[in-house]
Amino acid sequence: MLLIENLTKIYDNGFLALDNINLEIPDGQFVAIIGLSGSGKSTLLRCINRLVDPTKGRIIWNGIDITAATDDELRQIRRRIGMIFQQFNLVKRSTVLTNVLSGRLGYMNPIYSLVNYFPNAEKERALAALKRVGIADKAYNRASALSGGQQQRVGIARTLMQEPEMMLADEPVASLDPATSHSVMKYLELLNKEDGITILCSLHFLSLARTYADRVIALKDGKLEFDGLPKDIDNERFKQIYGEDAVEVEIH
Repeated sequence: MLLIENLTKIYDNGFLALDNINLEIPDGQFVAIIGLSGSGKSTLLRCINRLVDPTKGRIIWNGIDITAATDDELRQIRRRIGMIFQQFNLVKRSTVLTNVLSGRLGYMNPIYSLVNYFPNAEKERALAALKRVGIADKAYNRASALSGGQQQRVGIARTLMQEPEMMLADEPVASLDPATSHSVMKYLELLNKEDGITILCSLHFLSLARTYADRVIALKDGKLEFDGLPKDIDNERFKQIYGEDAVEVEIH
């Protein structure tokens, strides 16, 4: 269970990114977070794993207060929370396999990473993760040689190496074409359904949220504008979230 209590984030320049957010997210749920750019979606996700420190409020996950965690405690927590980024965050000159193996560093002796040594068991684990996302044949290619959709699947495989209980996906398909977007979302859905991983995924397109999410959270100017079932976002709700002049665009 993820509990978010009175979460507020004010950046150093005075920008109020999150304004008293309260949420309760059960284990195993697929949650889409929608809203305009600057609505607070990325800040919310990054507060959950403390890439951004909240100004006030608490985030409690499985009984652990993440907001009060020490550095050592936070390292342990982050092992179990995967993060997928819009721009993939791969080392482009390295092989796909090496990029995936980097997701295991939190479980290994740091000296191994300095000499780029990974036990055979970890390599087998990485190949199995690549197989799950359909690109095991690209294991020894440079990451820079892959398409955007393939690179994002490498990012998912890297996150799988952490054996996560929760994944935070920060606009993972924003830079991808519609067909590739669905491909990546289907892999996230698979991990949610088969592995029971809790997914929190920020998205631009409501149509993707309707297709893949159990629940939609909408933010507007840092405030919680909507929290409910995807089917309950009608035209009026859509305009409340995105503005009166907004037009819903389907992604096919």
